[in-house]
Amino acid sequence: MFSPEVTLIAVVGLVVLATGGVLYALLQPALSGDNRQARRMAQAATSRVAVVADRRSGLDADKRRKSIQDSLKEIENRQKQKAKKSNDPALMTRIQQAGLSWTRRQFVMISVAAGAILSLLALLQGMPLLVVGGAAIVGGLGVPRWYVNFMRKRRIKAFLEELPNAVDVIVRGIKAGLPLSDCLKVISMEARDPVKTEFRRIIESQAVGVALPDAVARLPERMPTPEANFFAIVIAIQAQAGGNLSEALGNLSKVLRDRKRMRGKIQAVSMEAKASAGIIGSLPVIVATLIYITSPGYIAILFTEPVGKIILGCAGFWMFCGIMIMRKMINFEI
Repeated sequence: MFSPEVTLIAVVGLVVLATGGVLYALLQPALSGDNRQARRMAQAATSRVAVVADRRSGLDADKRRKSIQDSLKEIENRQKQKAKKSNDPALMTRIQQAGLSWTRRQFVMISVAAGAILSLLALLQGMPLLVVGGAAIVGGLGVPRWYVNFMRKRRIKAFLEELPNAVDVIVRGIKAGLPLSDCLKVISMEARDPVKTEFRRIIESQAVGVALPDAVARLPERMPTPEANFFAIVIAIQAQAGGNLSEALGNLSKVLRDRKRMRGKIQAVSMEAKASAGIIGSLPVIVATLIYITSPGYIAILFTEPVGKIILGCAGFWMFCGIMIMRKMINFEI
């Protein structure tokens, strides 16, 4: 049996434990409620801070978006104003876009010389005066402009082939830490023409005090392509609204290459239709020429009789309409 002292100690210990358990059971909900309240208050404060941060970031994003929209609107208004200007430099602009160094006086002299040469050749062949006059008009008004348009299209095509590589050079230079102006100088020295020439003009404009966005904005005037316009818009937006220029130009380079790839696919798919259109359009002329060579008296009635001339005029008109329709059907703009 235990001694009275041990029994008393055990009884006191049990009483203390029971009292502590009762107190814990009574006070635990209040303590846990305080803790939960404190946690809820802490969570509410954290949520409030997060909401404020989200609002601030949203406001910053809205401000940046509004700035970009204003920049785009300003660029669009500037382009509309340029489009509304007078057309007096249209001929010289086409000559400049073709990469030719002709003046207006030289162009007129070349037109006169071409008209004189063609009319002289027609006169030496014994053609009627009406044909000689037509040859003079074609030589004076058609041949020089055809040559300018041909050179212009070829130069624009070469520019589009080289522009994505130039944009990639700018992206790599910016990622390496070079400023944008230095990247443009590298392109103006190392790229192929006509990109080399056009970027050299940008550097020269910047050297005489023109701001870089304004100097780049003149590029679409010399190279009227959507790709050049995209490049000018990216530079203008970066200059006014800021942002990661290397990422923006990287996306632009991807877009340019995708457009180039799509243009190649469309050209490959439409090649059969173009060949068919060429054959259909040239077949009447070829057949008429062969008949004139083999049986000139059989087809001469079309050139001597009034009814034949009317038939030739109507046939030529409908052939022209058909050729224009086929040209519209097989030409795609990207």
